[in-house]
Amino acid sequence: MEPFLEYIIILLITGAVVGFSTGLLGVGGGFLMVPIQFFLLQSIGVDQDIAIRIAFGTSLAVIFPTAISGSYRHYRKKCVLLKPALYMGMAGFSGGFSGGYIASITPANILTLIFSVLLFFIAYQFLRYQEIPGGKTKNLNPYNLLGWGFLAGVCSGLLGIGGGVILVPVMLIVLGFSMLEAVGTSTVVILIISVGGIISYIYQGLNIPNLPPYSLGYVNLLQFVLLSILSIPLAHLGSHYAHKIPEKQLRYLFAVILIYIALKLSGLFELIGIPL
Repeated sequence: MEPFLEYIIILLITGAVVGFSTGLLGVGGGFLMVPIQFFLLQSIGVDQDIAIRIAFGTSLAVIFPTAISGSYRHYRKKCVLLKPALYMGMAGFSGGFSGGYIASITPANILTLIFSVLLFFIAYQFLRYQEIPGGKTKNLNPYNLLGWGFLAGVCSGLLGIGGGVILVPVMLIVLGFSMLEAVGTSTVVILIISVGGIISYIYQGLNIPNLPPYSLGYVNLLQFVLLSILSIPLAHLGSHYAHKIPEKQLRYLFAVILIYIALKLSGLFELIGIPL
């Protein structure tokens, strides 16, 4: 197979998986897009420091239209709490911009190690979570929403993820949302958050030498298009299936995804020679 054709096929498949996971679980899919883009960029000779930042920036660019597609169906199913989403999204926008700036000046290995530890903790809380019969009282204090939204935005900008890996557990465990409300509301928040990160990565990457062709700052337009083609319709499909799966199973699936991301970011797979 021609190298360029293989490059295209890998990005198309990645976009499809990312879109489905965004709609199904309310996560942006950056945990998959970032390492794959990073590998592909390095394979064509892009410097490691530039490659990781392009992977982050392009990942956020793809998350934006993908999240729009997923959130539309969740909204129609009345699983989006719009006012909390706007509070968290506004704070997350500034957090995403801040995270993008921090990522441009901080070694990636330090960031990923800290984040992997955080994800292990969140996954543990997710697995031990017990639903309260009759539901929980929602904690919609604006200051809590703004604080958690900002934190999710910083994580999003730092690592090119949508922020859903932080938002969904927080909404479920801390804020009292149901699982479907958390997934639906998260898709709205991450599309707002992604804008701040996108702007930051474009701005920080302007006039940087040796960027690959079709790059706008740290956003590569070719990879953006190839990843988005299938991610947008598949996000709509994923949100459809989110309403078909029992909430408990959906929660366990999310916890498994968190553990995988944490192991991947920590470098443990590479250390023991597992190509995942």
